[in-house]
Amino acid sequence: MNKPLLIATAATLVLALAAPALAGPGHDHGDAPAAPGANGPQRLPDGSVFLPKPAQRQLGVRTLATETAELPRSVELNGRVVMDPNAGGQVQPLNAGRIEPGPRGLPHPGQAVRRGEVLAYVRPSAAPIERANQAALLAELRAAQALANQRVARLRELADTVPRKDIEAAESEAQSLAGRIAAVATGIAPREALVAPVSGVIASAHVVAGQVVDARELLFEIVDPARLRIEALAFDTTLATRIGGASLAVGSERVPLTFVGAARSLREQALPLVFRAQGPALAAMALGQPVRVFVQGKDKVQGIPVPAAALMRNPANQTIVWVKTAPERFEPRTVTVAPLDGVSVAVTSGLAPGDRVATQGATLINQVR
Repeated sequence: MNKPLLIATAATLVLALAAPALAGPGHDHGDAPAAPGANGPQRLPDGSVFLPKPAQRQLGVRTLATETAELPRSVELNGRVVMDPNAGGQVQPLNAGRIEPGPRGLPHPGQAVRRGEVLAYVRPSAAPIERANQAALLAELRAAQALANQRVARLRELADTVPRKDIEAAESEAQSLAGRIAAVATGIAPREALVAPVSGVIASAHVVAGQVVDARELLFEIVDPARLRIEALAFDTTLATRIGGASLAVGSERVPLTFVGAARSLREQALPLVFRAQGPALAAMALGQPVRVFVQGKDKVQGIPVPAAALMRNPANQTIVWVKTAPERFEPRTVTVAPLDGVSVAVTSGLAPGDRVATQGATLINQVR
């Protein structure tokens, strides 16, 4: 083989080695990225959630071992916060007039007041002709009183010659005129003082300085925040005879209620039930605030109590709880629940005794995808 042929063959081999190798049709693997690591929270194909221990501590996940118990059958009612008539009151004027500030100014909502404290004054309003007539009557009475006082003085100087009964009659007439003057004067100038009927805080105030108000118009409401009542409406009129207890939830705190009594007339086709509430949690509640009242009956039901915060919703809008089946695995369970006390619910099906239910961080577990 000659030398030029060897050089051409070598060049052909070099070009063949330098060219990229291409796979045949159907054999290329594409540009797919490398698979990520499986050490983070993720939703598994069977619907359960893989949650490593560091992630559980970061999310604040807490679980609770469940136990079966006999729980009272409860009914949830719509209610509202009302005033205790023995610890609250309303301030209304007896006469129409103009508002004037009291000694401490006009009270504002939330201000503490004491029983008998003057909150404001009402300057009575009267027609000009009526005021003129009263002023004329007052002037006439004062003139008559002056004459009566002079007559009494003259009769006393002649006490030796004038019968005692004439002196006493003159004195009585002078006293009568003084009383009539005082009565007429009180109807002209004085202001009506609006006083607090009970001790507590101002729940609502509906006045400003100079405002003209009518008689019996509601100006102030006073309430004791530590003593409130809850009024609930029950469409089952026999519920009042089966009440074994009641409560409501203020945030995550359960407030026990004491049953006071039931009305004997229907309101909106429902029977009003009145409960007494006490405790520091009531400081965050206001008059008229809607609440949910949970009335426990005397009947019992088998169930598993779990916190209401453990209940979640799946994509099918079913009520579920997350059960810890392994140290780093949580499984959703569809459950049937019944109301209990507002803070907890009774699970009647879907759980078994001993299951560990996620009570804190369940919302974050439910969001893992």
